[in-house]
Amino acid sequence: MALLETLVVVLGVALLGALAVVVKTRLFPVPESEEPREDVAEYIAMMVSVLYAIVLGLCLVSVWDTRSEASDHVQAEASALHQTYLLADALPDDRSEPLRVAARTYADHVVEVEWPMMAARQPLEPEGWQLLERLREAGEVGDSATVSQQIAAQEVLAQLGYVDDARRSREAAAQERLSPVLWAGLIIGGVLTLAFMFIFGIHHTRTHVVMVMGLAGFIAFTALLVHQLDEPFGEVLGTNPDAFVRYFG
Repeated sequence: MALLETLVVVLGVALLGALAVVVKTRLFPVPESEEPREDVAEYIAMMVSVLYAIVLGLCLVSVWDTRSEASDHVQAEASALHQTYLLADALPDDRSEPLRVAARTYADHVVEVEWPMMAARQPLEPEGWQLLERLREAGEVGDSATVSQQIAAQEVLAQLGYVDDARRSREAAAQERLSPVLWAGLIIGGVLTLAFMFIFGIHHTRTHVVMVMGLAGFIAFTALLVHQLDEPFGEVLGTNPDAFVRYFG
């Protein structure tokens, strides 16, 4: 979701809250005999807000950790793949170029094919694993290789092991979602926080409107922020494929 769309949603929710205040004031006006209870409303709203802030903090920490770990996995995978590409110089001449081609093909597949699928939360196809297996085959050397070339081939296999582990973690991160329990707490808590703004009588309608608009807009913004961070490979706040592009672009 682009910045403009986010602002539109936040403003729309804020205006909806303001409209609710106006409707409530017109249909259920506060009797003149009733004493103002802004102090009570403030106290109750504060208590609900504290509990809501705890739930919101848990949601933000959860989605941020997932996004951060996804970025680390991508960097580790791209770095290990780049090391494999560089080690091709130490292999026999008949193995160097095939290994480079296989590494570049794998990187292109990740960026061009797998990244859009991860952004859409679609399961990855087995083609990526097949390309990784071709990388292993390209890094194998025969008995005629020198000792240094055999050592380089072993290091290639070690780096491909890192690629394998990081790839599995990247696939898992692409499918992770915020717990439905936390989503329920985030939504219910936001509704309750706003609902308490309507329970107690506030004679100053303009003040009431401003309070509800600000709170509704901020709650909508935080919910959208959690939603965007809950997509670790999304277009807005998700991890991008720059690590692969930087090494193989």
